[in-house]
Amino acid sequence: MQAVSEQSNDPLNSHGLSTQSVRNVLVEKMMAHDLAFSRIVSAVALGDSDKVLQATLSMHGTMDKTIEGVRDGTITLPKNSSRIADFIDMDLKFRTKLEALDRAARHHNQREMQRIVSLLLSGCVKCHHTFGN
Repeated sequence: MQAVSEQSNDPLNSHGLSTQSVRNVLVEKMMAHDLAFSRIVSAVALGDSDKVLQATLSMHGTMDKTIEGVRDGTITLPKNSSRIADFIDMDLKFRTKLEALDRAARHHNQREMQRIVSLLLSGCVKCHHTFGN
């Protein structure tokens, strides 16, 4: 009985979806980003532009799924769900920085890659603080 009442009060279930399936979408996205970002940081530290580009490819794909998920209701925000427009704006800014990282990597610009990775990390922290658990 308690599980039913917890699920009915769960903001992640606002679209009539299984709370577990919605969380799995979010967890899957975050796990992919975590793995890719770890690879990016290592590659930047080693000055390996090719590995930076390889790692960013996987992030681009999950980011497309994020916007689709927000639009079709399969992804909702654990906190501040009424600020979905802010989330989308933050996501688009993150994408722009990720594209800039791609450009820096293609030009083998180590200093710029370091600068952008720092900005990306700040964006991650801000988003998780604003919308995460």
